[in-house]
Amino acid sequence: MVVLATKVYVEGDARERAMDGLRSLVDNAVGDLDVTYDIGLRNDEFPSVTLDGDDAVAARNVLREEWGEIVPDLQEGETYVGTLEHWDDDGFILDAGQNVRIPADQLELGIGRPEQIRNRFGLVQHLPMEFVYGGDEPSRLSDGERDRLFDWTRGTGRVNVNSATRGETRATVNRAGHAQDIVTVERLGLLEQSIICREETDAPGLLASIGSYLPAELKCVVP
Repeated sequence: MVVLATKVYVEGDARERAMDGLRSLVDNAVGDLDVTYDIGLRNDEFPSVTLDGDDAVAARNVLREEWGEIVPDLQEGETYVGTLEHWDDDGFILDAGQNVRIPADQLELGIGRPEQIRNRFGLVQHLPMEFVYGGDEPSRLSDGERDRLFDWTRGTGRVNVNSATRGETRATVNRAGHAQDIVTVERLGLLEQSIICREETDAPGLLASIGSYLPAELKCVVP
């Protein structure tokens, strides 16, 4: 079994659509392998995938690589993925099956309080983020995670979204008449997406235009 490091925190029909979308993504990832699988949802909102068959080990590795994995025990110095649950003046709190605090001085994302950093980099709640577990020492964001976030600020602008699948986000952009104003919608997690703007598109303007169509948290990244 693999517990994927992305959450399903929506309810009702939206949850059913999210789980259907996850089944399609898992099938795309491992459907060509000799495995059968079953997808469930834990009480903490992390989905689990139980695999069986000759290629089960390979399939688990594929899913770990694509989504990150929630494990029972974290090992000092190892890299994991957790979802951004809370933030305060002392840092970020990630959910990796247990709460992991990333102290403010371990974020290393420039000056400002954690809330200001969250706004600058467009970090929506529940965003999967990679970290290095510190054990008895402070945990920190991984070098790869920091590089990813800094790359966002060097691009053409983004609007990050939670509580919506990639398909729902693309449909919302189209419905608002902005299909020609974006490059693509990048999947950050099952329900966390990043709308990548074209060079001439104003990210705050795009956010304002699509916000009424999408009951979600939206954050801009402005280069």
